[in-house]
Amino acid sequence: AAGAGPRPEPPDKPSQSYIALISTAILSSPEKKLLLSDIYQWIMDHYPYFKNKEKSWRNSVRHNLSLNECFVKAGRSDNGKGHFWAIHPANLEDFAKGDYHRRRARR
Repeated sequence: AAGAGPRPEPPDKPSQSYIALISTAILSSPEKKLLLSDIYQWIMDHYPYFKNKEKSWRNSVRHNLSLNECFVKAGRSDNGKGHFWAIHPANLEDFAKGDYHRRRARR
């Protein structure tokens, strides 16, 4: 980059909520489900901001997955390393349209 300062600016924090980031990651996968480690990887691949951050954002991801009814466990991985996470069917249509308003999943 021409005339860059002594150190590059850190990439901006994405404006999306964790729910949006997680949902976009899950929806981008062919099976519409991801392991926790794959969610972390997707977020780092698409948002360099998180690459060099301390790992506290990972706690936020886990927190959002377990706390929000819009995310459901979708079976264990073949190698036994954790659960797949998917989007609750009640939220799928809205999330696919990019509408991440938190609604309680109607059970």
